[in-house]
Amino acid sequence: MHGAEGAPRGAHRVQERGFGGSKPRKSEGCSVRMLVMRKASILFLRACLSLLVLPIHILALVGLWQPFCRGVFFPFFFTRFSATYERKAKGQKQELFRSLPDFRSPSGDLRLLELGTGPGVNFQFYPPGCKVTCSDASPSFQQSLRRSMGRNQHVCFERFLVAAGEDLRQVPSGSLDAVVCTLVLCSVRDESRILKEALRVLRPGGAFYFLEHVAADPSSWKHFWQQVWYPTWKLLFDGCCLTKETWKALEEANFSELHLQHTTIALPWTPTQPHIIGYAVK
Repeated sequence: MHGAEGAPRGAHRVQERGFGGSKPRKSEGCSVRMLVMRKASILFLRACLSLLVLPIHILALVGLWQPFCRGVFFPFFFTRFSATYERKAKGQKQELFRSLPDFRSPSGDLRLLELGTGPGVNFQFYPPGCKVTCSDASPSFQQSLRRSMGRNQHVCFERFLVAAGEDLRQVPSGSLDAVVCTLVLCSVRDESRILKEALRVLRPGGAFYFLEHVAADPSSWKHFWQQVWYPTWKLLFDGCCLTKETWKALEEANFSELHLQHTTIALPWTPTQPHIIGYAVK
């Protein structure tokens, strides 16, 4: 008697539901039907999107789309999209990069490597005198990159590497105070390799800064539309994946500290609003 009366009411109610017989089965059956309908809806809408971009699928099949996408379409789109994105993300980036000076080396220098530099939209947030090495797998951004360098002469630009973040063999181990990676991990095949390379090139106590769009909550409509757009988006935007749970790779990497926050960038009518932002210390 004492045990029954002393049990929390919430727990008691859960037990009562467990003895209902047919009610849980109805609930489970409803959940299964909803899941099936959800998956069917996603497949149907994916097929509709695929039909809309059918010529691009054909170009991809014959091997013509990827070179054009990487060399022309994606750099053109990304440079113009960046203007809108930067207006929306400016406040969060200012707050993120405010701590960069804290990671100067004992000599007072701040040596920084930016992965996937693109058109150089982050330069404005770097502290004066910061020594920047730029890297990108595509050399197609160099024209817009030079314009950005001209607008940000408070930063010292050391060199540009045509290199993917997974392979930074041109950068000596332990030679950098900070590595910056924004909107890059969404389109790489192996996030863990990039994080391992970042750890290798950072000195002890150096920091890895990140801002990445990620998968939404699986129960949300945002996640539903991310799944709908997933194959078409990946095709159009050079492998960009909408459903990556990048925070898990960061949690599993061997950083001594991880400062990570889930946030939203207000980009209406796009599936890229959920983001993670923060930095990790070697």
